[in-house]
Amino acid sequence: MDVKTGFFYLFSVVLLYAAFRVITARNPVHAVLHLILAFTQASGLWLLLEAEFLAIVLALVYLGAVMVLFMFVVMMLDIRIDTIRQGFWRHFPLAALIGAVVAFEMAAVLMAGFRGMDDPKALATMVDAAGQVIPYSNTQALGRLMYTQYLYPVEIAAVILLVAMIAAIALTLRKRKDSKAIDASDAVRVRAEERFELVSMKATQRAEAPQQEAAAAEEKKA
Repeated sequence: MDVKTGFFYLFSVVLLYAAFRVITARNPVHAVLHLILAFTQASGLWLLLEAEFLAIVLALVYLGAVMVLFMFVVMMLDIRIDTIRQGFWRHFPLAALIGAVVAFEMAAVLMAGFRGMDDPKALATMVDAAGQVIPYSNTQALGRLMYTQYLYPVEIAAVILLVAMIAAIALTLRKRKDSKAIDASDAVRVRAEERFELVSMKATQRAEAPQQEAAAAEEKKA
């Protein structure tokens, strides 16, 4: 077994462990941290496949932006674990069945798609229509495909990410019942006479006062 195969098994084992902990961790923050670990291992697998651009994009976009956003949202939301886990085992058989079907479909597609394929090779040059050898750029080729042939899917993905960002901001800025924050605008507009109010009240005498006076008088006589 060479070094590349060893790294492949290492990244794969850590990736499977992190993915398993994402769905089994009791703390949402721990689940997000394991998801970050899973993305890093997937980025390493992309590097082994000589897809450096996809590996860097996965690390920068998901780890640098999306997962940080998830982390702040999870830490800011008032998530109650006891209410979330109610009815977990009741729906577990259906969830396990759906997961098994998805795993079987993915395995069938991957096994059928990878049969008879050669090892990926990075192209440093390419030949144009005139027969001239020109430098080949993987990033340039992906950019042309994304913004020409796959322009509408890219725009749809951008809109979905924008909606997700707005939803995350709306969730974190919602008015919580246990918040004791004071509105700064109300504090600035308040006037001096509104800060306190004098109320005229009649003098009252406590019911136990006569009894206390009688007890004190008896003590003096004694």
